[in-house]
Amino acid sequence: MEYFDYLQLVAKILLVVGVCLGVVPVMVWFERRGAAWMQGRVGPNRVGPFGLLQPLADVVKFIMKEDFTPKNANKFYYYLAPLMALIAPLCALSVIPFGSKAIVNGQEVVLQIAQMDSGVIFILAFAGLEVYPIILAGWASNNKYSVLGALRGSSQIVSYEISMGLALLSMLIVYGSFNPHDMVSWQASNYWGVLVNPFGALVFLISIFAETNRLPFDLPEGESEIVAGYHLEYGAMKFALFFMAEYIAMIMASALISTLFFGGYSLLPGMSQLISMISSHFGFGEVGMTNVTAVFQFVSLCSKVGFFMFLFVWIRWTLPRFRFDQLMDLGWKVLFPLSLINLVVVTLMVYFLNK
Repeated sequence: MEYFDYLQLVAKILLVVGVCLGVVPVMVWFERRGAAWMQGRVGPNRVGPFGLLQPLADVVKFIMKEDFTPKNANKFYYYLAPLMALIAPLCALSVIPFGSKAIVNGQEVVLQIAQMDSGVIFILAFAGLEVYPIILAGWASNNKYSVLGALRGSSQIVSYEISMGLALLSMLIVYGSFNPHDMVSWQASNYWGVLVNPFGALVFLISIFAETNRLPFDLPEGESEIVAGYHLEYGAMKFALFFMAEYIAMIMASALISTLFFGGYSLLPGMSQLISMISSHFGFGEVGMTNVTAVFQFVSLCSKVGFFMFLFVWIRWTLPRFRFDQLMDLGWKVLFPLSLINLVVVTLMVYFLNK
């Protein structure tokens, strides 16, 4: 029994990490081809059919480049920052369920790496760590432009974390639980969270754009103002780690907003009928039905995450970058008071409906 527990834990970790690392090159290709498509350009089309092998060429380029370290950098923190940036969103993903359960060799496998009742607190703890690699990278590089990028990045993340936390708190009041599985079950039995609290979903969506440093909130990396931001002094594979960390943070944020507001792994419309047709056609019993359902639940969550990943790219090539004062004004003068009012309204709504 204990051997099986370790085996299924390793299998779930490999699945989540493998999917994330597999999505990164696809997103790099799609972001460049998508930008070209939206702007009436060609985009990468030389390496492989439709430029599909361009990410592989980029990896080879990063590996072959000189791994330069600034002479006056603080070596320990300089090397720690990109690793920390990559590990934090991967750890946050460990609490997000990608299905209800599967039956393997007569044993029930919960489709979630780390099962805990306070899962949302765990996610927020690791999501909050994203500010540290930015500060460490800027400070440890011993470069004034890197420090400027780090200061802008840290102030941006801290500012928008408050609005994001208030939007999340309003949904915790609705669900009455910190457990992501309970949130998905509530939405499957009632309504998606976005229908119950649309303003909270909007605030959360805007905040995750700021949290992941994506346009129009990519002020820490504003090339036209501060050269290249907090990772100015990074190159080769150390820069590639920051690059990967940004996309994995996007995956984590997309999975989180899908779980909180869009039903998580709950089946998309029409999937239940499709599962019944497949099960009756192949004569699946209860175990087969459970496993087929788990596969479709995983596909359902991946579809929702894929939509938000597309939204990240779409917004990037549609909206211009804000000025820094506009960014801070939006966070503190608009989103913060409105999310606070939204929290009070949702609390009163839940109180009177449950009275």
